[in-house]
Amino acid sequence: MRILFITSSRIGDAVISCGILERLRLDHPQARFTIACGTVAEGVFARFPALDRLIVFEKERFDRHWLRLWLKLIPHVWDIAVDVRGSGITFFLAARRRHILKGGRRPGRRYAQLGTALGFAPPPLPVAWTEPQDDSKAAALPSDGPLIALAPTANWEGKIWPPERFIDLFCELRAKLPGARAVVFGGPGDAEAKLASPVLAALPDAVNLVGQLSLPEAVAYLRRAVLFVGNDSGLMHLAAAAGTPTLGLFGRSKASEYAPAGPRTAIAVAPGPEGEAPMEGLTVEAVASAAFALLGL
Repeated sequence: MRILFITSSRIGDAVISCGILERLRLDHPQARFTIACGTVAEGVFARFPALDRLIVFEKERFDRHWLRLWLKLIPHVWDIAVDVRGSGITFFLAARRRHILKGGRRPGRRYAQLGTALGFAPPPLPVAWTEPQDDSKAAALPSDGPLIALAPTANWEGKIWPPERFIDLFCELRAKLPGARAVVFGGPGDAEAKLASPVLAALPDAVNLVGQLSLPEAVAYLRRAVLFVGNDSGLMHLAAAAGTPTLGLFGRSKASEYAPAGPRTAIAVAPGPEGEAPMEGLTVEAVASAAFALLGL
């Protein structure tokens, strides 16, 4: 059985789509999957257990990327074809069943929109996959106290909580969790390193993982933490999918659509109109209260 899954070019959206992908795998245990996604999101699916082929594509002028993808897919007959991107490309493929999900922004949790579109009730939560080598690498983290994962970066300045507040928050958390150590996460590149540098400078005993991990390795490391606190980002969604207690920080993005989805999650939202509130309005006290409630402290 062949299943085609066309999904996002962004890490966060790709992670959100993993709930329906895993449900398809469990419902069709003999199936082999071809997954098409953007380059940045490739690592989200690298450890998917039923993966047959991973096709990575990037947006091109005049939508030529869809033509290139279609040429790679046209030789096959697909038992199920799912297009999370809403591109309509599967209309022009030989497929016994098609699910073309609407693109664009609309009200409601994104993971629930995807699950409902495929007829899953309740809609499945996102998941994340690792292999033993990822878990072995993460085992090298310090184990002499609780680990608190901090993600002070994001792909847009409007989503970023001031770094000095991450520092103050960690001090509040360490007061309730003696011996706690910060583990700072971030993506590759100079921009991510620059955003994380104030937090690392103020917390000299923190573990610096900024730009050092593949996405499956990040999942394994995140599972070692007792708490994740971070801006609305791909890392936030990855932490929630990994099962880590995850606190997402929101201001200029909509928690009603993109709050972290996982077994133990919470949000702290800046005061003001949804999606327009400046992150500076979100206080350390409000975030600490949400974190303590999530941890049951």
